Amino acid sequence: MSRHLRHLGSAACGCVLLAASPVAFSDEPDTSGESYALDRMEMRAQLSPQRFTTLSAELAAKIKRISVKEGERFKAGQQLVEFDCSLQAAQLSKARAQLAATRNTWRGNKRLAELNAIGQVELSNSEAEMMKARADVQFLDVTLQKCSLNAPYDGRLAEQKAREQQYVQAGQPLLEILDDSALELEFIAPSRWLAWLKPGHAFEVLIEDTETTYPARLLRVAAKADPVSQSIKAVGVIDGQYPELIAGMSGRILIEPKTQN
Repeated sequence: MSRHLRHLGSAACGCVLLAASPVAFSDEPDTSGESYALDRMEMRAQLSPQRFTTLSAELAAKIKRISVKEGERFKAGQQLVEFDCSLQAAQLSKARAQLAATRNTWRGNKRLAELNAIGQVELSNSEAEMMKARADVQFLDVTLQKCSLNAPYDGRLAEQKAREQQYVQAGQPLLEILDDSALELEFIAPSRWLAWLKPGHAFEVLIEDTETTYPARLLRVAAKADPVSQSIKAVGVIDGQYPELIAGMSGRILIEPKTQN
């Protein structure tokens, strides 16, 4: 019997040590149940870019050149992909010639109509043909503008999904790009922290990949809290520029909760 009691006592002691192992953010116990447990949880966060997107082809064509490689930086407006649009260029030349011809016809008919040599129907039809030819030119002008895929903002090429000389279809993903000028941190905090956790609040984050602590500040919190866990999603940002940090790195949020009097 005594050995059995000693065994139970050792097991209970082990449970207490296990419960105390997470990082403690609050010295004073609280009776709020789950929210107190969340205070004691290790708050994880992952670095993510503020802006990222996948650039796709806007027309069916063969890729002539890709000017950036994976990991390289680019500037807003820089050409990233150039397509072979020699066919569209030839079609534009043909459309411009047709526009010139229909314009001459319309001008001639307009002069004849002033002399009562033709009817209003013929004049209207020649004007409609000219407008149709002008629309064809405008359409091909816009199409040729899509033969160059330019960067929407400063950033880096994260992944290249197509290769030079590859024929792609409209809508096919080509490049994954991201803006890493400011890296965000997303984490879960107790919803009762909203009494003091406001945008601009300073805290720190320990990035495990670099084993370094960095300053950060809160950007925003979600518009809705989870009533079950009494938690809310918060988003912060690394305060400053650190070239060693890249999207995808992760770590622990270091933030000291404030007690309310």
